[in-house]
Amino acid sequence: MLLALGAGIMALLCLGGVGVVVALYDNATEIKRSDPSAVLVNFLGAYLADRDDEQSALYTCKEGSDLSRLNTFREEIRRTEDKYSVGVMVTWKNLAVEVSGRRATAIADIVRTISGGAEETFDPWIFDMADDDGWRVCSASPKS
Repeated sequence: MLLALGAGIMALLCLGGVGVVVALYDNATEIKRSDPSAVLVNFLGAYLADRDDEQSALYTCKEGSDLSRLNTFREEIRRTEDKYSVGVMVTWKNLAVEVSGRRATAIADIVRTISGGAEETFDPWIFDMADDDGWRVCSASPKS
């Protein structure tokens, strides 16, 4: 009887531990879209730095997004890498976000650096964002 009681207690403790682990994992891997600045940084990292369309889709508008100009920009980077057999690192700086209700406009300088730091270019971009079940990037265009 004592052995069965001990086994039952151990089973409950193990199940409770599994529940805690699942809750912690879920919290750590949750996509957080409550801050438009953080969403834009995560989007730029996935889309331009990592070139991961699946990951960047987590931060784009569900409907009506227009990232065609940013895609052309990313393809130019790929062509440069292929043509000159160099790596191009993409970062950003001077990020500024202006929120108006459920819409936001962000401006960021996209920085392209040739591997080894031989050359660096800055391109200012404007991003339109919407709060659609969390902030998302809807469009991107070069700042004129």
